[in-house]
Amino acid sequence: MQIKNDLSKTLRIQYPVIQAPMFGVSTLEMAAAANNAGCLGSLALADLPADKSLEQIQKTKKLTDRDFAVNIFVHQLPEITEKLKRDFYVTKNFLEDLAFQNDIHVSLPDFSDIKLNSYHEQIDAVIAEKCRILSFTFGNLDSESIRKLKSNDVLLIGTCTCVKEALELEHSGIDIICVQGWEAGGHRGSFASENIPQIGGFSLLAQVFESVKVPLIYAGGIYNARTLSAAKDLGSQGFQIGSMLLASKESALRNFEKQRLMHVKENEIVMTESFSGRFARGIKNKFTETFADSAFILPYPYMNKLTGALRTAAREAENDEFVNLWLGQSVQNYIKDSTEDILKNFIKKCELL
Repeated sequence: MQIKNDLSKTLRIQYPVIQAPMFGVSTLEMAAAANNAGCLGSLALADLPADKSLEQIQKTKKLTDRDFAVNIFVHQLPEITEKLKRDFYVTKNFLEDLAFQNDIHVSLPDFSDIKLNSYHEQIDAVIAEKCRILSFTFGNLDSESIRKLKSNDVLLIGTCTCVKEALELEHSGIDIICVQGWEAGGHRGSFASENIPQIGGFSLLAQVFESVKVPLIYAGGIYNARTLSAAKDLGSQGFQIGSMLLASKESALRNFEKQRLMHVKENEIVMTESFSGRFARGIKNKFTETFADSAFILPYPYMNKLTGALRTAAREAENDEFVNLWLGQSVQNYIKDSTEDILKNFIKKCELL
């Protein structure tokens, strides 16, 4: 593969291809399989509590003897106010009625049942387990966390969705920046939760390349050799792959969800904050349509926690109208092979260019 470079040496991988951390979709097995392909596997921890984070890291270590990236969310927790509590119960009642009307049997949590975790606990878990690579999204780490991680030789990968965010990451000492284009599936990695940047990936990548000196990883719309080559020409040294792996053997998606992927049309892919309270790109369905421009959407992570039980119940019922199926803009032929085979075949095609 002709795109070997310093980033590959830094990450200690054969090919500068990174398996995207997709919480709820990517698995421990997917991360290990990506490592087996000579790429960098990613363990998505999102906002799990410290004990669960430790457990996931330890299980992944048993599947691979190579370094893998641990990915966490670094969002700011919203202030608990009486208004937030009132809004929570209004939204809960709306969701319960919606579930009943659509024959989904579910019990949604009360406000007091919602437990939120600070990412600082996860950082302690990362250091305790001697993880070498930490990636993060939804903002930047605080200066003390950066100091602590660097003093323990942890390589830091931050996510940007605009030049301003990239500059902030570089100035704070982040080692590598993942440039997330507007095309990317799943949650936007923007620092802000509202009025998020809407910049096309290749335009953003070119601007960030001219603005910072640290190595770049590009994420968003890569689905074949030509799109990877274009990202390379614009300055990216690493290439994050997500949607390509959605139907893989190691994906946590259920069969009915994978079947939905096979029939998706380009006009069915939308940006929505309906499921989690933060904008994410995925397949339009009855749930996203119901919540379009809705006043019932709570701030993240309360919306995410509240809708979680409803999504679980919908999956049990194989009802794709009420599940979040994240997907990038580049519609493709989704393959059910192993992650290792998908990535190896993809790399072979890249080598032919």
